[in-house]
Amino acid sequence: QVQVVESGGGLVQAGGSLRLSCAASGRTFSSFTVAWFRQASGKDREFVAAISWIGGTPRYEDSAKGRFTISRDNAKNTAYLQMNVLEPEDTALYYCALDDRRGYYTAAHDYDYWGQGTQVTVSS
Repeated sequence: QVQVVESGGGLVQAGGSLRLSCAASGRTFSSFTVAWFRQASGKDREFVAAISWIGGTPRYEDSAKGRFTISRDNAKNTAYLQMNVLEPEDTALYYCALDDRRGYYTAAHDYDYWGQGTQVTVSS
Protein backbone atom coordinates (compact mmCIF):
# COMPACT_ATOMS: atom_id res chain seq x y z
CA GLN A 1 0.00 0.00 0.00
CA VAL A 2 1.53 3.28 -1.13
CA GLN A 3 1.09 6.22 1.19
CA VAL A 4 1.76 9.80 0.19
CA VAL A 5 1.95 12.66 2.66
CA GLU A 6 2.44 16.31 1.75
CA SER A 7 3.66 19.00 4.12
CA GLY A 8 5.05 22.50 4.09
CA GLY A 9 2.04 24.55 3.11
CA GLY A 10 1.02 27.70 4.91
CA LEU A 11 0.22 31.37 4.65
CA VAL A 12 2.77 33.61 2.98
CA GLN A 13 2.80 37.12 1.58
CA ALA A 14 3.09 37.75 -2.13
CA GLY A 15 6.72 37.54 -3.19
CA GLY A 16 7.53 35.02 -0.49
CA SER A 17 8.63 31.41 -0.70
CA LEU A 18 7.55 28.01 0.51
CA ARG A 19 8.99 24.53 0.15
CA LEU A 20 6.54 21.67 -0.04
CA SER A 21 7.56 18.13 0.77
CA CYS A 22 6.10 14.86 -0.42
CA ALA A 23 6.99 11.78 1.59
CA ALA A 24 6.09 8.35 0.22
CA SER A 25 6.17 4.89 1.69
CA GLY A 26 5.14 1.39 0.79
CA ARG A 27 7.05 0.98 -2.45
CA THR A 28 10.46 1.77 -3.86
CA PHE A 29 10.34 5.54 -4.21
CA SER A 30 12.90 5.64 -7.01
CA SER A 31 10.50 3.75 -9.29
CA PHE A 32 7.93 6.55 -9.24
CA THR A 33 7.45 9.58 -11.39
CA VAL A 34 6.43 12.35 -8.97
CA ALA A 35 4.17 15.25 -9.82
CA TRP A 36 2.63 18.20 -8.07
CA PHE A 37 -0.88 19.34 -8.86
CA ARG A 38 -2.95 22.10 -7.35
CA GLN A 39 -6.60 22.90 -7.05
CA ALA A 40 -7.90 26.33 -6.28
CA SER A 41 -11.37 26.81 -4.85
CA GLY A 42 -13.98 26.34 -7.55
CA LYS A 43 -11.45 25.30 -10.19
CA ASP A 44 -10.23 22.06 -11.71
CA ARG A 45 -7.10 20.35 -10.49
CA GLU A 46 -4.16 21.47 -12.60
CA PHE A 47 -0.65 20.21 -13.26
CA VAL A 48 2.21 22.16 -11.71
CA ALA A 49 5.41 20.14 -12.12
CA ALA A 50 6.75 16.61 -12.55
CA ILE A 51 10.06 14.81 -12.22
CA SER A 52 10.67 11.38 -13.65
CA TRP A 53 11.83 8.28 -11.81
CA ILE A 54 15.34 8.82 -13.16
CA GLY A 55 15.43 12.55 -12.44
CA GLY A 56 16.35 14.32 -15.61
CA THR A 57 14.75 17.47 -16.92
CA PRO A 58 11.59 18.30 -14.96
CA ARG A 59 8.37 19.44 -16.57
CA TYR A 60 6.54 22.57 -15.47
CA GLU A 61 3.28 24.29 -16.10
CA ASP A 62 3.94 27.63 -17.79
CA SER A 63 3.18 29.85 -14.77
CA ALA A 64 5.54 27.76 -12.62
CA LYS A 65 8.54 28.04 -14.92
CA GLY A 66 11.27 30.17 -13.44
CA ARG A 67 9.57 30.35 -10.03
CA PHE A 68 9.07 26.74 -8.93
CA THR A 69 11.61 23.93 -8.75
CA ILE A 70 10.75 20.27 -8.32
CA SER A 71 13.36 17.90 -6.97
CA ARG A 72 13.63 14.52 -5.32
CA ASP A 73 15.81 12.72 -2.81
CA ASN A 74 15.35 9.00 -3.33
CA ALA A 75 17.43 8.19 -0.26
CA LYS A 76 14.84 10.02 1.84
CA ASN A 77 11.81 8.82 -0.16
CA THR A 78 10.87 12.45 -0.51
CA ALA A 79 10.20 14.94 -3.27
CA TYR A 80 10.06 18.69 -2.97
CA LEU A 81 8.51 21.70 -4.62
CA GLN A 82 10.40 24.92 -3.96
CA MET A 83 8.10 27.82 -4.72
CA ASN A 84 9.53 31.33 -5.00
CA VAL A 85 8.02 34.70 -5.86
CA LEU A 86 4.61 33.44 -4.87
CA GLU A 87 1.55 35.24 -6.16
CA PRO A 88 -2.03 35.31 -4.86
CA GLU A 89 -2.96 33.26 -7.93
CA ASP A 90 -0.85 30.41 -6.52
CA THR A 91 -3.30 29.98 -3.65
CA ALA A 92 -4.58 26.41 -3.79
CA LEU A 93 -4.52 22.99 -2.23
CA TYR A 94 -1.33 21.35 -3.49
CA TYR A 95 -1.24 17.62 -4.08
CA CYS A 96 1.62 15.23 -4.62
CA ALA A 97 0.95 12.34 -6.99
CA LEU A 98 2.97 9.27 -7.94
CA ASP A 99 2.97 7.04 -11.00
CA ASP A 100 4.86 3.76 -11.28
CA ARG A 101 4.38 3.02 -14.98
CA ARG A 102 7.55 4.85 -16.01
CA GLY A 103 5.50 7.52 -17.72
CA TYR A 104 6.00 11.27 -17.58
CA TYR A 105 2.49 12.57 -17.51
CA THR A 106 0.83 15.92 -16.89
CA ALA A 107 -2.76 14.69 -16.60
CA ALA A 108 -4.13 13.93 -13.16
CA HIS A 109 -5.89 10.76 -14.30
CA ASP A 110 -2.52 9.20 -15.14
CA TYR A 111 -1.42 9.17 -11.51
CA ASP A 112 -2.48 6.38 -9.23
CA TYR A 113 -1.28 7.49 -5.80
CA TRP A 114 -2.23 10.77 -4.16
CA GLY A 115 -1.78 12.52 -0.89
CA GLN A 116 -4.40 14.53 0.96
CA GLY A 117 -2.91 17.86 -0.03
CA THR A 118 -1.34 20.80 1.74
CA GLN A 119 -2.89 24.27 1.64
CA VAL A 120 -0.91 27.19 0.25
CA THR A 121 -2.38 30.64 0.75
CA VAL A 122 -0.66 33.72 -0.67
CA SER A 123 -1.85 37.07 0.57
CA SER A 124 -1.56 40.25 -1.46
